[in-house]
Amino acid sequence: MGLTMRPSNPALQAVSRSLRGSRDLLVEQWSKWVIGRVQEAPHVRTPTVERHLALLVDILIESAGPLRRQVAELWFTASEVYGQTAANRGLAAGEVVEELQQLREILIHFLSEPIATLPARQSMAAVLRLNRILDRGISHAVVGYTDALVETLLNRRGVPIVASEPEEDEVLRRLESLEEELAQLRQRSV
Repeated sequence: MGLTMRPSNPALQAVSRSLRGSRDLLVEQWSKWVIGRVQEAPHVRTPTVERHLALLVDILIESAGPLRRQVAELWFTASEVYGQTAANRGLAAGEVVEELQQLREILIHFLSEPIATLPARQSMAAVLRLNRILDRGISHAVVGYTDALVETLLNRRGVPIVASEPEEDEVLRRLESLEEELAQLRQRSV
């Protein structure tokens, strides 16, 4: 038995199709920007960050499609984990916000033409929906970032993470779990 899905309005369907068609280029541009501005952290390698960015784009694509209700919680969780990973990467809180804001700028570039072809009311609704999704993702990323810092302060008494700790292993386990959940949602919707 598949998931009960509510049909998407035409504007969201157009956005989802456009995002799906540009997925690899979106991920590539966002990864290049994120990786280009911050040196590799000792606890989270570049491929892991790139994998997380790809997952966020994949969830965002589904957020504009018929699975939007089913992936909402997954988006929040993946964003929160992204914030936690940003703390492990040694970023400041503003930097994790800036990285997610960069996704918004890339989306504006990629979606400007498809959105412009829609009727004004539909295009405005699609833009507002995507902005709301991104804003909520940023909020959850900041929560994850803050939680990671508080945990570090309380559990480690302010002592930085030692290089031998398996921070990346935990990030990879969480990513794998999130990727599996997205795959299951996609499979059940068929």
